[in-house]
Amino acid sequence: MSALIDDMLELSRIQRAPLRRSQVDLSELARRILQELQRAEPNRQVQIEVARGLSVHADAHLMQVALEKLLGNAWKFTSKKPTATIHVGRELVAPHSFFIADDGAGFDMAYAGRLFSPFQRLHKASEFDGTGIGLAIAHRVLARHGGRIRAQAEPGKGARFSFEVGAEDE
Repeated sequence: MSALIDDMLELSRIQRAPLRRSQVDLSELARRILQELQRAEPNRQVQIEVARGLSVHADAHLMQVALEKLLGNAWKFTSKKPTATIHVGRELVAPHSFFIADDGAGFDMAYAGRLFSPFQRLHKASEFDGTGIGLAIAHRVLARHGGRIRAQAEPGKGARFSFEVGAEDE
Protein backbone atom coordinates (compact mmCIF):
# COMPACT_ATOMS: atom_id res chain seq x y z
CA MET A 1 0.00 0.00 0.00
CA SER A 2 2.88 2.35 0.79
CA ALA A 3 4.40 1.83 -2.68
CA LEU A 4 1.02 2.52 -4.28
CA ILE A 5 0.61 5.79 -2.37
CA ASP A 6 4.17 6.84 -3.25
CA ASP A 7 3.55 6.13 -6.94
CA MET A 8 0.25 8.04 -6.90
CA LEU A 9 1.97 11.05 -5.33
CA GLU A 10 4.77 10.85 -7.90
CA LEU A 11 2.24 10.71 -10.73
CA SER A 12 0.55 13.82 -9.34
CA ARG A 13 3.81 15.74 -8.84
CA ILE A 14 4.93 15.07 -12.41
CA GLN A 15 1.96 16.99 -13.75
CA ARG A 16 2.65 20.06 -11.60
CA ALA A 17 6.44 20.31 -11.47
CA PRO A 18 7.88 23.07 -13.67
CA LEU A 19 10.12 21.82 -16.48
CA ARG A 20 13.75 22.81 -16.02
CA ARG A 21 15.39 21.79 -19.28
CA SER A 22 19.10 21.17 -19.61
CA GLN A 23 21.27 18.81 -21.60
CA VAL A 24 20.73 15.30 -20.17
CA ASP A 25 23.11 12.42 -20.84
CA LEU A 26 20.64 9.55 -21.13
CA SER A 27 23.48 7.04 -21.62
CA GLU A 28 25.05 7.89 -18.28
CA LEU A 29 21.67 8.06 -16.55
CA ALA A 30 20.69 4.61 -17.89
CA ARG A 31 24.05 3.12 -16.84
CA ARG A 32 23.66 4.46 -13.28
CA ILE A 33 20.10 3.16 -12.96
CA LEU A 34 21.08 -0.28 -14.29
CA GLN A 35 24.10 -0.40 -11.95
CA GLU A 36 21.78 0.24 -9.00
CA LEU A 37 19.45 -2.53 -10.14
CA GLN A 38 22.43 -4.87 -10.50
CA ARG A 39 23.70 -3.96 -7.02
CA ALA A 40 20.28 -4.76 -5.57
CA GLU A 41 20.33 -8.20 -7.25
CA PRO A 42 23.99 -9.12 -7.78
CA ASN A 43 23.24 -12.76 -8.67
CA ARG A 44 21.19 -11.83 -11.75
CA GLN A 45 22.86 -12.53 -15.08
CA VAL A 46 21.87 -9.59 -17.28
CA GLN A 47 23.74 -8.49 -20.37
CA ILE A 48 23.39 -4.72 -20.50
CA GLU A 49 23.97 -2.71 -23.65
CA VAL A 50 23.73 1.08 -23.43
CA ALA A 51 24.58 3.05 -26.56
CA ARG A 52 26.96 5.95 -26.14
CA GLY A 53 26.03 9.54 -26.86
CA LEU A 54 22.31 9.40 -26.05
CA SER A 55 21.53 12.96 -25.11
CA VAL A 56 18.46 15.16 -25.00
CA HIS A 57 17.44 18.66 -23.88
CA ALA A 58 14.96 17.86 -21.10
CA ASP A 59 14.25 18.09 -17.40
CA ALA A 60 16.95 15.90 -15.82
CA HIS A 61 14.90 14.86 -12.79
CA LEU A 62 11.85 13.90 -14.84
CA MET A 63 13.93 12.00 -17.38
CA GLN A 64 15.51 10.08 -14.52
CA VAL A 65 12.05 9.18 -13.23
CA ALA A 66 10.95 7.99 -16.70
CA LEU A 67 14.11 5.91 -17.21
CA GLU A 68 13.82 4.42 -13.72
CA LYS A 69 10.30 3.24 -14.55
CA LEU A 70 11.19 1.91 -18.01
CA LEU A 71 14.45 0.23 -16.98
CA GLY A 72 12.84 -1.04 -13.78
CA ASN A 73 10.20 -2.75 -15.92
CA ALA A 74 12.81 -4.27 -18.21
CA TRP A 75 14.69 -5.53 -15.14
CA LYS A 76 11.55 -6.91 -13.52
CA PHE A 77 10.15 -8.62 -16.60
CA THR A 78 13.45 -10.35 -17.38
CA SER A 79 13.77 -11.70 -13.82
CA LYS A 80 12.47 -15.18 -14.68
CA LYS A 81 15.20 -15.75 -17.28
CA PRO A 82 18.51 -17.33 -16.24
CA THR A 83 20.34 -14.91 -18.56
CA ALA A 84 18.65 -11.75 -19.81
CA THR A 85 19.45 -8.84 -22.10
CA ILE A 86 18.48 -5.18 -21.74
CA HIS A 87 19.42 -2.75 -24.51
CA VAL A 88 19.14 1.05 -24.48
CA GLY A 89 19.69 2.84 -27.77
CA ARG A 90 18.65 5.44 -30.31
CA GLU A 91 15.91 4.92 -32.87
CA LEU A 92 16.98 5.93 -36.35
CA VAL A 93 13.65 7.56 -37.24
CA ALA A 94 14.09 10.84 -35.35
CA PRO A 95 16.91 12.68 -33.57
CA HIS A 96 15.21 12.63 -30.16
CA SER A 97 13.91 9.06 -30.36
CA PHE A 98 15.22 6.26 -28.13
CA PHE A 99 14.35 2.71 -27.09
CA ILE A 100 14.64 0.28 -24.21
CA ALA A 101 14.38 -3.36 -25.25
CA ASP A 102 14.49 -6.59 -23.27
CA ASP A 103 14.11 -10.30 -23.90
CA GLY A 104 11.80 -10.91 -20.95
CA ALA A 105 8.18 -11.88 -20.44
CA GLY A 106 6.73 -9.60 -23.11
CA PHE A 107 2.97 -9.24 -23.44
CA ASP A 108 0.11 -9.67 -25.88
CA MET A 109 -0.16 -6.59 -28.12
CA ALA A 110 -3.95 -6.93 -28.05
CA TYR A 111 -3.74 -5.27 -24.61
CA ALA A 112 -1.13 -2.61 -25.48
CA GLY A 113 -3.74 0.17 -25.35
CA ARG A 114 -4.00 -0.29 -21.59
CA LEU A 115 -0.25 -0.07 -20.87
CA PHE A 116 0.04 3.64 -20.12
CA SER A 117 -3.06 4.02 -17.96
CA PRO A 118 -2.72 3.86 -14.17
CA PHE A 119 -3.51 0.52 -12.51
CA GLN A 120 -3.49 -1.43 -15.77
CA ARG A 121 -1.43 -4.58 -15.38
CA LEU A 122 -0.90 -7.13 -18.12
CA HIS A 123 0.66 -9.73 -15.82
CA LYS A 124 -0.66 -11.18 -12.58
CA ALA A 125 0.63 -9.62 -9.36
CA SER A 126 1.67 -13.13 -8.28
CA GLU A 127 4.02 -13.30 -11.31
CA PHE A 128 5.56 -9.82 -11.09
CA ASP A 129 5.23 -7.25 -8.33
CA GLY A 130 4.36 -3.61 -8.94
CA THR A 131 1.63 -1.04 -8.59
CA GLY A 132 0.57 -0.71 -12.24
CA ILE A 133 1.51 2.98 -12.31
CA GLY A 134 5.11 2.97 -13.58
CA LEU A 135 4.37 3.14 -17.29
CA ALA A 136 1.70 5.80 -16.70
CA ILE A 137 4.37 7.89 -14.96
CA ALA A 138 6.84 7.42 -17.84
CA HIS A 139 4.08 8.31 -20.32
CA ARG A 140 3.27 11.54 -18.47
CA VAL A 141 6.92 12.57 -18.23
CA LEU A 142 7.36 12.16 -21.96
CA ALA A 143 4.07 13.92 -22.73
CA ARG A 144 5.20 16.88 -20.59
CA HIS A 145 8.25 17.09 -22.85
CA GLY A 146 6.09 17.05 -26.00
CA GLY A 147 7.03 13.45 -26.67
CA ARG A 148 5.36 10.08 -26.80
CA ILE A 149 5.97 6.41 -26.05
CA ARG A 150 5.05 3.22 -27.90
CA ALA A 151 5.44 -0.44 -27.13
CA GLN A 152 6.03 -3.59 -29.15
CA ALA A 153 6.10 -7.02 -27.58
CA GLU A 154 5.43 -10.68 -27.94
CA PRO A 155 4.66 -13.03 -25.05
CA GLY A 156 7.80 -14.81 -23.93
CA LYS A 157 10.02 -12.87 -26.33
CA GLY A 158 10.39 -9.52 -24.64
CA ALA A 159 9.30 -5.94 -25.08
CA ARG A 160 10.59 -2.80 -26.76
CA PHE A 161 9.53 0.64 -25.59
CA SER A 162 10.30 3.39 -28.09
CA PHE A 163 10.03 6.94 -26.87
CA GLU A 164 10.52 10.43 -28.17
CA VAL A 165 11.29 13.60 -26.33
CA GLY A 166 9.85 16.73 -27.95
CA ALA A 167 12.08 19.10 -29.86
CA GLU A 168 14.32 21.29 -27.80
CA ASP A 169 13.09 24.71 -26.68
CA GLU A 170 16.33 26.45 -27.56
